[in-house]
Parts: sequence; structure tokens; C-alpha cells
Amino acid sequence: MKKESIGKILLGKWDTKTIVGVAIGVALFGVLMDYASIKVFTNTNLTLAMIVPVIVGGLFGPLPAALACGLGNVLADLIGGWGMWFDWSVGNAVLGFIVGCLKLYGADIENGKFDVKHMIIYVICAIVGNAIAFGVVTPIMTTIFYQSDLEITFIQSLTGGASNVLVLVVAGIPILKALAARNAKSSNLTKE
Repeated sequence: MKKESIGKILLGKWDTKTIVGVAIGVALFGVLMDYASIKVFTNTNLTLAMIVPVIVGGLFGPLPAALACGLGNVLADLIGGWGMWFDWSVGNAVLGFIVGCLKLYGADIENGKFDVKHMIIYVICAIVGNAIAFGVVTPIMTTIFYQSDLEITFIQSLTGGASNVLVLVVAGIPILKALAARNAKSSNLTKE
């Protein structure tokens, strides 16, 4: 099996399947953000939309996951009638990108490879990704786009990030494990 370059891993493999996957991811993220969530703080929810970067990132890579999350957040804002909150859209795109970096640390969902080592690294990436996306990027974007009070943004970021990690870990690991197992069976891979 030929080793992929870091650039190719980060961009993902773009074909019709990837484009359709991203489009479905955008729609699913937008709908789940609005209709499959529980309010945890002002404008901050525990949402099943966080399964989107897991699936899109696992199957297609970081850039497709980033697009699905970022554009999905824009769609959620439109569906929900909240106005456009690009600071959170950018934050979700960053989170999607980081969660989608599975291949960088050796996980390969497409070829059935996701073991305990990958799960541990994935959990660390979910935590660090949320810290970067909502502890750094979103507050910076809030300041740039809206010049608003950062205290509320940091509280929202903390509660949103914690709820995101919960969904990414509790739902994400079984989803990735199931996708890897399915792909291992379909490619006749055997465990050593």
C-alpha cells in the first residue's frame, strides 16, 4: 500500500462520492444542529450534529469534514432563523478539520484500521480540537466580526466544547469502530 503525503491526507480524496458525502454532511449537520439538540447554555446546545465530522472525517478526510461542519453551521443558522454567526461556523469548520485528521495518526477507517491506540489519540484530538476551535478561533472571530463581549463567548465556548467532546467521544468512537469493522470485512482484511 502506497503511503500518502500529508497534503493529500489533509485535502482528502475528492471524487463524486466525497462531494455527495460533504453535501449530505452539510444538510445533516444543519438539521441536527437545529432539531436534535438540548440547550446547555444561551445559544449553546448538546447536539448530535457532532457525529457529522466523525463520519465525514473518517470516510473522506479533514477538509471534507471542515466543509461539512462549517457550511452545516451556516445552514443551521439559516434554518433556525438566528442570523449568521460566522464565528461559530469558522469554529465548527476548524473542529471538523481536526477531528477529520484520523489518517495523520495512523487510523484508516476506509481500510478497516481503528484500534485502541487510535481511539486514545482520537479522544485527545477531540479535546484539543474543541479547545482550539472554541477557546481560540471562535473568540477571535467574534471580536473580528461582531466586536462583542468575549465573556459570554468564552462561557458558550466552554459549555459547547464540553458537550461537543461528550458527543464526539461517546458516539464517535463506536461509529468509527463500526465503520472500520464494516470496511475491514468488505476488503477481506484480517487482524494480525
